[in-house]
Amino acid sequence: MEQLPQTLSSSTAFEGLVFRVHVDTVRYEDGSEHRFDAVEHQGSVGVIATLPGEQILLVRQYRHPFAHMLWEIPAGRIEPRELPADAAARELSEETGYRAQRIARVGTFAVTPGYCSEILHLIHADDLLVGEQSLDEDERIAVRACTLDEAEKLTLAGEIADMKTALALAWLRARRYQVPATNVDM
Repeated sequence: MEQLPQTLSSSTAFEGLVFRVHVDTVRYEDGSEHRFDAVEHQGSVGVIATLPGEQILLVRQYRHPFAHMLWEIPAGRIEPRELPADAAARELSEETGYRAQRIARVGTFAVTPGYCSEILHLIHADDLLVGEQSLDEDERIAVRACTLDEAEKLTLAGEIADMKTALALAWLRARRYQVPATNVDM
């Protein structure tokens, strides 16, 4: 398949606070037509907030679709016209109370491209300053700092189960074992 399908029609099936669902009919270059249900999402940030001693900040909150409390990295959606770095700083401060003196982009990822347009911007924050949480009305969030080893135990116990946190932990593990560059005379 070389040519992108042509969108023949698109209609909104649902519009909520966080996302919109639309139903599209597309035609492939071979003439066949197919329906796609797609979730349109503004985009999100996930914050890998690190403290000295190889510690990472995690937040624990209720996740209704799973009817379970989960430990995750701080995260949230990007507001309209907000830059990912600004959203990361805001979410970190709101959810944990910490403010980052340094923020750096780790990567940008399509969360579930088969049916959703959400793009996750993974951000590393460090040189943290302690502050106070500023939670939304519907948020009940506990904060904890733990080592990478402790976070891996939470993952094995099923208390960390989301993709963004698993990806953050994989990035931290890769950083842990990275061999520093050295100058070698040849």
